Amino acid sequence: MVHDVAPAEHQSASVFRSPSFLRLWTGSTASGIATWALPFVLGLAVLERSITAVELGVVLAARTAGFLAAVPVAGVLADRHSRRAVVLWAGLVAGVAAPVIAMGMGRSLVLMATAAAVVGAGQGACRPAFQALTAEVVAEHQRQRANAALTLSVRVTTLVAPGVTALLAVVVDTPVLLVATGVLWLGAALIPPAGADRAPVPGARTRFTADFLDGIREARRHPWFLAGLGALTAVIATGYSATGVVLPLVSRDRYGTEAVLAAALTAYTVGALLGALLMARWKPRHQGWAALAGLACYGFAPLSLLVPAPATAILAAYVLAGVGIELFNVPWFTATQREVDPRMLARVSSLDFLLSYGLAPAGLALIAPAIDHFGAGPVLAACAVVCFAAPAAAALVPSSRGFGTAR
Repeated sequence: MVHDVAPAEHQSASVFRSPSFLRLWTGSTASGIATWALPFVLGLAVLERSITAVELGVVLAARTAGFLAAVPVAGVLADRHSRRAVVLWAGLVAGVAAPVIAMGMGRSLVLMATAAAVVGAGQGACRPAFQALTAEVVAEHQRQRANAALTLSVRVTTLVAPGVTALLAVVVDTPVLLVATGVLWLGAALIPPAGADRAPVPGARTRFTADFLDGIREARRHPWFLAGLGALTAVIATGYSATGVVLPLVSRDRYGTEAVLAAALTAYTVGALLGALLMARWKPRHQGWAALAGLACYGFAPLSLLVPAPATAILAAYVLAGVGIELFNVPWFTATQREVDPRMLARVSSLDFLLSYGLAPAGLALIAPAIDHFGAGPVLAACAVVCFAAPAAAALVPSSRGFGTAR
């Protein structure tokens, strides 16, 4: 694959020197913090007995439902209209709904769940719109660094925010923290820059279904995308789900402490930070193969839980899984922004989020019964095999080597 080479001074320049990207990064980071904070703050509300564990489950399920319902709709809207406008309205909707969750605490579960669904819809609408807006704001030769910077902010948030939020909870109550998430959503709505001016597509206005099917057809034009998305979905639905269920049990039953659970999750985040930093500088010769190899590294997480081993082995496996997931994510987003028709980028991105994130709850729902029926060992072994085999199978697709069509 041959690409135009940008001047060396432009390649080495920091993406943060661009005011437009700085605004995009700030807005995206605000949305990421708000997205992460909601379940954590509601968990604190359970500890305070402001809501019950059952209510927490209902509210989070409603948020997930809102997310899944909004993602395909937002993909179509962000391709029909301004990507910036979709980000604006999605952030405003989530920002208004977040305080309503606080209003419903201890009063109305229906009100809480409805508001959470609206917040989830705003979150879901932001995702494909931000992906497409990144391609409009950042030049192609800078997009890998830009995507690395965007994912780096998510990982730093995951690492630092729990402690900060817990400290804030000592000073203010959870309703105030929920209102704060609304303020973050307002920042996500108002801070990002305008995207590129895109000429409207000529022709009569088509129906939503027809537009969405056009996005599916565009995705099918890229075999590497279908193969990579299939591998990602398989890893999330099996390995990610299995470790989410089994890791707390292993931490409690094998090691007699919850510290291993906390350390493993921290190790995963640290690994992802390292992976994002690496991808900000490193461009593998065969980016697709390197990315799929990184995705396969998640298989070491269920493998480390399969047999008795020192806790350090689990931590090492989770660091490796974290590094690997960013070795995949950054080239994956960059290739999608490069290869997909810009007029359909949001729709194709919505397919990515819909399948990879949408099947995660299904995986979690199926893993626990499977463990009860077959035992943790066989389920973990099967999930590890899938995590290794799915990316390997995707790598067999010729265009997967570079995540793109030779030109």
